[in-house]
Parts: sequence; structure tokens; C-alpha cells
Amino acid sequence: MGQDSTARMTAELRAWIAAAPPGAQLPSNRALVARYGASPVTVQKAMRHLIGAGLVESRPGVGTFVRAVRTARPAEYGWQTAALGAPPARVSMLSSTQRSVAPDAIGLHSGYPASDLLPERAVRAAIARVARTNAAVVRSPVAGMPELQEWFAHELAMVAPAGVTPPTARDVLIISGSQSGLSSIFRAVVGPGQPLLIESPTYWGAMLAAEQAGVTLVPVPSGAFGPDPDEVDRALERSGARAFYAQPTFANPTGGRWPSSTSDAVLEICRRRGAFLIEDDWAHDLAIDADPRPIAAHDDDGHVIYVRSLTKSVSPALRVAAVIARGPARERILTDRAAESMYVSGLLQSAALDVVTQPAWRSHLRALRPQLRSRRDLLLDGLREHAPTAHVDTVPAGGLNLWARLPDGVDAAEVVRQSEARGLTIAAGDEWFPAEPSGPYVRLNYSSEAPARFPEAARILGEVLAEAAD
Repeated sequence: MGQDSTARMTAELRAWIAAAPPGAQLPSNRALVARYGASPVTVQKAMRHLIGAGLVESRPGVGTFVRAVRTARPAEYGWQTAALGAPPARVSMLSSTQRSVAPDAIGLHSGYPASDLLPERAVRAAIARVARTNAAVVRSPVAGMPELQEWFAHELAMVAPAGVTPPTARDVLIISGSQSGLSSIFRAVVGPGQPLLIESPTYWGAMLAAEQAGVTLVPVPSGAFGPDPDEVDRALERSGARAFYAQPTFANPTGGRWPSSTSDAVLEICRRRGAFLIEDDWAHDLAIDADPRPIAAHDDDGHVIYVRSLTKSVSPALRVAAVIARGPARERILTDRAAESMYVSGLLQSAALDVVTQPAWRSHLRALRPQLRSRRDLLLDGLREHAPTAHVDTVPAGGLNLWARLPDGVDAAEVVRQSEARGLTIAAGDEWFPAEPSGPYVRLNYSSEAPARFPEAARILGEVLAEAAD
């Protein structure tokens, strides 16, 4: 079916919508394919027309529904341009990882694991238990629940080598997700107008937080084995920066992991230059083939500011994380957090603590490894068979993502658009670079829903890349 068929289908669906009550559910894309004898691409085009016209709304994982309010013309928000002025940051927009997808689409763009990889039963039981305690009605201390502070401190102390004084509970600040912690660290420790070294590529949310804090980003190239320590040293000297944000363990998006030699060298450089290493250990609980080894465990003089989140390993509904910092830096970050959000919900802290202190937590983490490995390898095998020009140079030893290099000259954003038109949602790599991208990349989440569709996803990507090469 061509453009005329798309228009005819759209017109017939408009007529159906006009007679349907608000909230009525449209047939699924597969049902429409069968009804009209159309291709999935034709159906998706028709649905985009209807969504763009404000007639229907898509609810990911549920379906497409007739909107309760249907407007004759699009809303006009032009006045806000003058009211808001220039955007405060270059990346002040939603990431492609946060967009919703059609119910029948294959989503490999998200930054979160599928729900079946989470300790769902333990989370539900914990929430039910803590709802019956005082945590449901009592304000939490500004720095966090002492018991949860102690747990985070103990986790780091367990891997500290002999001779290094481990952190105490007082060094721990409980925060509502690592994103809020990064924002506070950049404001309180770096400061507006000051330079911050940052790996390239790196986590897009860190760039957003830094730029909205008015921090000047100084990119340092980084790959499968992290940055060149000599380049870090030179960049600190050239820029005058006194902080370096990095992900030494299972980096997002590359999956890279620093060897011990790089970790030791970078920590020594920070000590010599009187600088902070802001260590984002976002994937601590998502190991596959190697155990995490936080650099913070080797630091007892306050050079490492350590961030660890439970959001991706416990539940995205329990946005609980920790910053571990020592000395005046800790006090500055605490002051910023108190001004920003006062305190973190005691209910969420109690539920998170309940989950991670149950014996089932360690069992869950042990079972998670083979599940992540299986999904990673399934997607890798699919790419090798169906999309061989999408090269994955680094097989990640943990984390959630594959970082695939596309052929030179390919427009990654166009590959994303064409893949989405065929029912596959992926993320272009551009938004992970604090400077110009070093090449065309896409990030693929192997921990997403429906791993049985990974071969189909690889076929779609392979078809799109083959067409782009013609």
C-alpha cells in the first residue's frame, strides 16, 4: 500500500474516531494490518497522523485510545519563547531514551531494565510492610535514614583494601536518584562558570545537569578501557579544572571498564593536582562477567565523590541513591540538597532498605547475571547475523547497553527515524557526546522487554543500514 492507501486508512479511522466515545480503544496495529491488508509501516504512518492531529493518544504497553478532548487546531505556545528566553543548556530537552513508543514497537532505547529483571516481589512486599510503619507519616533526616546511610557505607567498606580507612555512615547523603545528586555536586563542588572534565562519550544526564548548573564542560576522549591518564593530566592542567566526572565501571553508553592501572593513575593525578574525581557507579549491581571495583574504596582523603543508585537494580519507582563524600565537600553538597528538596521520602528509603537487607537480595543479584548475559549475547548474535555493519567493538562486562558503531557517512538520526517507522525504537549516539561525535553510533538496550524479538530488531536495523548504503 502506498501514500493513497495511508490517506484512505487515515480517513476511515478518523470517521471511526468521530463516532467513538472518548477513551475508546483503537484496534491494535496488528489488527489494522490484517483488516486493511496493509504493511506495518503504512499502519504506523496512519497512527502518527492521528496522534499528530490530537485525535488519539498512545499509552505505551496498553494501546491507543480516542482522546477525551479533541481540538480543532493545535495549541499556540509561541508566547513562551519570549517569556522563557534562551534555553539554559544545550541539551535542555528530553533524551531520546525517555520517549514513549507504540504498543507494538520493539523498544531498545530505554535506559532501564525490563520489569522481569527486577526483584518485583520483594519490592511489593517491602512497600506493603513500610506503609504500616512510622515511615509513612514521619519526616526523614536531611542526610537520610541512618540505617540506609550505614548500608551504603558498609557496601563500600567491604571492598576497601587494607590500610585504607573506609567511609562511615556520616559520609553518606541519601538522595532521590543519582541525577539529583549530580546536579548538587556540580553546583556545590564545581560551580557556575567553572570547568569540569568529562569523558566523551558519557551519560547524557550528567551533561544536562552540568550545563544547567552553568558548568563548562571539558571533554576527554574515553573508550573501552577509559581515558588515557596522561590526557586527563594534561586536560586538568590546560583547563584549570578541579573536578573530573567519570564512569569507571560499565560506562553508559560504551560499556567500558577501566583497568586497575587506569583507576590508580587517575586517582593519583587527582591527588597530585588537588582535584575531585566524581565517580558515577550507576551499574554497580548490573555486573555480568566482572565484579565492580569502585575507585572510592581506595580513597580516604576525600578526593573521590562517589555516587551509587538503586533505581536501575531495585525499581525505577524507588528513586533512592547515595552520595559518599568527605570533608567540606560533603557539607556543601548537603546544603545544596537541603535547599533543593529538603529531604528524601522516608517511605521510599525504608522500602529500599527493606529490599537490599533481605537475604533474597543477594540471590536476586546472582540470578540477574546470567539473565543479563543471555540477553546481551542474544542481541549481539542478532546483530552479527542480520546487521553486520553495526559494529560492537566492546562486549560489555556489565551494564545494560550495546554501543554500536555505524558505517562512516551514515546519518545515525536518520537510521533511528527509519527504524522507528518499521517498528524498532533505538537511540542515536549523538546525545552522549559533550563535543562533536567521533562517528555515527546507536545505543541498544539489551535488558529491555521481549528479548524474543531481538532477532527481529536486528533484522530491521540491518535492512535500514542496507538501504542507507545504497
